[in-house]
Amino acid sequence: MLQLPDICRFVMEVCMKTGAYIKDRQKVLTELEIQHKGEHDIVTVVDKKAEEILVDSLRVILPEAGFITEEKTVQQIDKEYMWVIDPIDGTSNFAHGIPLYSISIALQKNKETILGVVYEINHKECFYAIKDGGAFMNGQPIKVSIINDLHNSMLATGFPYAKFEKMDNYLACMKLLLPKCRSIRRMGSAAVDLCYVACGRFEGFFEYGLNIWDIAAGALILQEAGGIITDFKGNEHFVFEKELIASNKTIQADLLDTIKSTFY
Repeated sequence: MLQLPDICRFVMEVCMKTGAYIKDRQKVLTELEIQHKGEHDIVTVVDKKAEEILVDSLRVILPEAGFITEEKTVQQIDKEYMWVIDPIDGTSNFAHGIPLYSISIALQKNKETILGVVYEINHKECFYAIKDGGAFMNGQPIKVSIINDLHNSMLATGFPYAKFEKMDNYLACMKLLLPKCRSIRRMGSAAVDLCYVACGRFEGFFEYGLNIWDIAAGALILQEAGGIITDFKGNEHFVFEKELIASNKTIQADLLDTIKSTFY
């Protein structure tokens, strides 16, 4: 097996090449190329083709690894090493021509994430981390914000679009949080939200209904940048609960208290 720094460089190159393909295809995307996985959950032919390109490329550098992919274009077989792939995180943005969507790729060993790359395509920002090696964006080290109070914090969230059973909880949470913070943004890509917390653009991010391919890479990048992630109860098993609160650590307690009070 190659060393992780070599694998990371390869993954970044693959993301940039695939990102160029995705951006070019967005210019000519038609309604006929958009399909519905659920009532509001869409996928495009570009998502599927991009995933195939990524899978084929990653097989070259690590043939022994398996895959967990959003669009399931490859058989999901559990192995020691697993690639976790979201070919376009922010498909709704992509389909509507909104220039914020990303490729998210994580490598796990025995279910622990050891490498993460998130490539925000339109701004050509590549965020990446190797476990215990720090976090970076386009070759420069990144760290979470030093702001230590919720009042001066910029937050991000994601609106529910498929699961509405917690809608009242979510709206109650927003009602409490809006007066307590500087502002709340909805970017449309959880992977980007996590990376924006990692590099200090946001102080915190929360969302429910997330899947492992949405967050595996971004979670490692955030943690390596000095941040913290829990579920809405404050536990570390956020992947299994499909909900998370991510922050720069200093506002985590206040953010958790507010969110927990409305959901549990």
